[in-house]
Amino acid sequence: MVYSTVSTGKSTLDTHYYFQIYVTTTVEMAEPVRKKLAAVADKGGAHKDMVEKYRGVLENILKTGSGLGDGLKAFAEAMVQENVNLVVSRPILHDFCTGLSSLPDAVAKDVSHFTLERLQPRAISFEEQVATLRQHLADIYEKEQEWREAAQVLSGIPLETGQKQYSVNYKMETYLKIARLYLEDEDPVQAEAYINRASLLQNDTTNEQLHIMYKACYARVLDYRRKFIEAAQRYMELSYKSAVHPDECMQALQNALHCTILASAGQRRSRMLASLFKDERCQQFPAHGILEKMYLDRIIRGPQLQEFAAMLQPHQKAVTADGTSILDRAVIEHNILSASKLYNNITFEELGRLLDVSPAKAEKVVSQMITEGRMNGTIDQIDGIIHFEAREPLPAWDRQIESLCYQANGILDKISQLAPEWTTSALDSHMVS
Repeated sequence: MVYSTVSTGKSTLDTHYYFQIYVTTTVEMAEPVRKKLAAVADKGGAHKDMVEKYRGVLENILKTGSGLGDGLKAFAEAMVQENVNLVVSRPILHDFCTGLSSLPDAVAKDVSHFTLERLQPRAISFEEQVATLRQHLADIYEKEQEWREAAQVLSGIPLETGQKQYSVNYKMETYLKIARLYLEDEDPVQAEAYINRASLLQNDTTNEQLHIMYKACYARVLDYRRKFIEAAQRYMELSYKSAVHPDECMQALQNALHCTILASAGQRRSRMLASLFKDERCQQFPAHGILEKMYLDRIIRGPQLQEFAAMLQPHQKAVTADGTSILDRAVIEHNILSASKLYNNITFEELGRLLDVSPAKAEKVVSQMITEGRMNGTIDQIDGIIHFEAREPLPAWDRQIESLCYQANGILDKISQLAPEWTTSALDSHMVS
């Protein structure tokens, strides 16, 4: 305990006096516990009897209101001594660790840290107790939203290096929890390291819930690492899982939609756009308007983008190396693809005006897309013209017909919701017998 002479106005001598009172009080609170423990040790007896006597001391400490933390520290310190037989100390420390869950978080956290420090020299002998303490301590940090501290506490459990054989489910669940905590702390690098450890255990467990947790964590890691198409695919898979709560399914689908919009333009994104556009659940989302424009290859601009940007998570609003946001970059690439469906060729200046960017930036983005194989075309830098690859008319016509049919179905669904009886009679009257 530290006392500030500045804030209290007391002299250094007064501060020393109060510190002495604090230490003396702490010793006085712990002394009765030490005497009881010494009495039990002096009497000795069978292991079973000693366990019951130590357990009685522990129960008395837990019932005490004042000095609870100091009494528990004295008890833990005595139990980890080598003169106490492991047959006695292990079950007692198990009860000790279990009892911490019923204490106030501040007391439990202080006692847990103290006990872990005392157990460190003999951690191999008390692996199960160390794991229980770390699990409870991590829960406390998680409630306090101290994500990194919680992850670091859990990572101290020797899942692979210790003598105790942990079950596959326990190890995988712990790895996934550590990964999730690092994600909450916005550290995808550390999270991915523990996701990779969990992936090695996938084939060894049949627990469906753990498989779902793995997919969810891995999707979030990919999302943080800006691998948006891969993340969207996994979010999409989660949205169809019957074991997932309906609200979480919708959240996963919305995440898939956001990641697809942020992804780099190309064939993979086009396939994801088609899957999402055909999924009727996406019509409930505010971003459905942007999804529709992207799927129909329409130019996107204006306040619609600002509304969508407000929905994004902080890591999705990051700025790329060229000073452009992830969303702006994705929309520029989409608009370039849309322009390639309208024009056979276009100058850098015209394309820049169409995209609301400089001609040099338009040329740079187009050249990158062509180089990466995400768009077919050629650039004439002498004349400053981009030539888009000629398209076959029939496939384009087929896509337009398909789009018209989807829109007609959407209109019919809305009419049937507002006037179901009229819709049924109208459809029956057009039925051909």
